[in-house]
Amino acid sequence: MGTPGERKALLFLSGIMLLGGTVRVARALGGSDKVGPEARAAIERQIEAVDSARKKKGKGRKSRKPVEAIAPAIIDLDVASADQIETLRYIGPTMAKRIVADRDSLGPFGSLDGFQRVKGIGPKLAARLDSTVTFSRLPRPSDTETAGASDQPAGRRRARRGDSTK
Repeated sequence: MGTPGERKALLFLSGIMLLGGTVRVARALGGSDKVGPEARAAIERQIEAVDSARKKKGKGRKSRKPVEAIAPAIIDLDVASADQIETLRYIGPTMAKRIVADRDSLGPFGSLDGFQRVKGIGPKLAARLDSTVTFSRLPRPSDTETAGASDQPAGRRRARRGDSTK
């Protein structure tokens, strides 16, 4: 068992615990609510603020537009709008606008390789998007060569000896 001193200490601690439990039960059953209406309203406002913060998933970013419940399975990047492109996973509003701007200025992508010309789209992201995107148009030819033109751009051509360009 234990020494008489240990038994007394155990009995004392048990009495304190029993007394504390009795006080808690008495307060709970008594319903003595010392919280005023202003304090209760403040608590409700804090609970609403916490709940609204939990609903936001951005964690410091701007909130994104809500995505429709059923997003299209495959998006044609050669004709889709920025809002449609934004529904793709890993694509935000800025990237969607960049994709549309590139397509409008340089023509349709035509393939994943053409899609990678957009700043921020690399091989890894293109591979991730491969199963959710398609391309319906042929890409615009990058260099249309005319008869007799050299491989160098127009500003870099040198006159051959004997040619008079004056």
